[in-house]
Amino acid sequence: MENGQLEVVGAAIAAIGTITAAVGSTPFWWLSEQAKYNLNLWGNLLQGTGNALEANGQGEISLEKIGNEIQAVGNSTIVAGLLLLEEGEAQTRLTISGNLMQALGGAAALGDELKDDSNIGEVYSIVGNIMQIIGNSMQALGDGYDLRAEELEEATGTDNGSDEDNNKGEVLNVFGSWIQAGGSVLSFIGQVIEEEEE
Repeated sequence: MENGQLEVVGAAIAAIGTITAAVGSTPFWWLSEQAKYNLNLWGNLLQGTGNALEANGQGEISLEKIGNEIQAVGNSTIVAGLLLLEEGEAQTRLTISGNLMQALGGAAALGDELKDDSNIGEVYSIVGNIMQIIGNSMQALGDGYDLRAEELEEATGTDNGSDEDNNKGEVLNVFGSWIQAGGSVLSFIGQVIEEEEE
């Protein structure tokens, strides 16, 4: 498989992963907690795989390649937290770290894409990356609110006052997940257009 095709396949897998994780983050009444957990786990696995394939398709060292690698590490961090830790403070801290790494990786890749916005595919990729950075940052902030609520609950022995933080955290997580998913789809479209033009 050629490098360009590898990038397109990676972008498609990453887009499927972000949508899967976004569904898992959304409080649909028909989804059980186990189903949400599984969707988040598989979504992050797919995102990490897609980002790794995109990085591999880059060939030479560039900010975009490094950015995709950092994003893959961010997804792997979230997966490790989901698989290895019980739900609680440590898992939340790993999820925050993973989302911040994804935002950092997106910013690095964006820096490379801003150098060349000569075709419409690059414009899609630029907008998609900006949306992913915003989405990942919102998710990290949402998890920060969740962490604060957990710490408050632990310190006081009650969940008094932490409901507001939980609600803020959930809203930020849901919106951040869907913004990231939308950005990932735009990045995929941009990758397809770039490949067709080459």
